Amino acid sequence: MLSPVDDPGLLDGILRGDEKSFAELVTRYHPTLIRVAGYYVGDRATAEDVAQDTWVAVMRGVDRFEGRSSFKTWLLRICANRARTRGTGDRRMVPVDLAAEPSVPGSRFNDAGMWSEPPTPFTDLVDGRLDDQVVAAAVRRAIADLPEPHQTVVTLRDVEGLSTAEVARLLELTEANVRVIVHRGRARLRAELEVVMKGGRS
Repeated sequence: MLSPVDDPGLLDGILRGDEKSFAELVTRYHPTLIRVAGYYVGDRATAEDVAQDTWVAVMRGVDRFEGRSSFKTWLLRICANRARTRGTGDRRMVPVDLAAEPSVPGSRFNDAGMWSEPPTPFTDLVDGRLDDQVVAAAVRRAIADLPEPHQTVVTLRDVEGLSTAEVARLLELTEANVRVIVHRGRARLRAELEVVMKGGRS
């Protein structure tokens, strides 16, 4: 995962009215809120508005947070609910065609259907390298270049660490669709990282 897990100390600070804790929370999660909102609404400006509204709602209701889920999940659920309301009638429905595109280009197979250039496992590409600025920048760039719904699903699953079930509930997808989208998103990221590892991009 590219971002820290929930920090109870931040939540304690917010409950005490500590502005630095709130600012750190905004820095950590605001880009993800925009992505989640953008999944439901039609443009970046509206997604920004939804994210801002989410922070206002958090400040007004944080003392009612009961801890039955992680704070991060609670925060993202508020954002998704507000985005759904805002996007009613103008929601971008993103079809998920389970058979639409291959995860690996056909050019990587020979005429006998065997690997001519086997892909490097995704975890082998990133394990122990996320502190490498070049690799981390390549991952961020590759995620930003993913189409929807891949960008939002990969962000929630692999960056924020939500479970498949949590992502499915948040985005109103089936768990099977989430798994397919994550698989295809990772395949695109793998292709980008392979270029970086070979020194083809910085």
